[in-house]
Amino acid sequence: MENNHHTINIVPEEYLYEMLGRIKQRPGMFLGQCSITRLRAFLDGYMSSRADLGLPPTQQEVEFNQFQDWIQTRFKISSSHGWDSIILFYSADEKDALNNFFELFEQFSNGESAPREEMNQETVIEPKPALIP
Repeated sequence: MENNHHTINIVPEEYLYEMLGRIKQRPGMFLGQCSITRLRAFLDGYMSSRADLGLPPTQQEVEFNQFQDWIQTRFKISSSHGWDSIILFYSADEKDALNNFFELFEQFSNGESAPREEMNQETVIEPKPALIP
């Protein structure tokens, strides 16, 4: 008789930043579409699953939890909006916001604290009124 039991090996090593790198390379595979909102949901699920398993936060997860404060400081936002909503507000759309997330996350992980003006503001596309034939 075949043994169909699968063993899950949980490795407590750092994985979050590696996973973010993989998502950056192939966002559609992980998120279904290029969307910062979907990235936030994915990361919330990842963090929640680790907590449900009783795994302690890794150093990278502890660092990433500071990303919210870093974004609020960088954009001079004191409201309770999440980092995803703040980045989306300053982006043209969900895809642009996802690209901006990875740019900002790289700056954050490198210890940078650049002012908001550094972000390429020309990429923001203003909605145009629909043409009526």
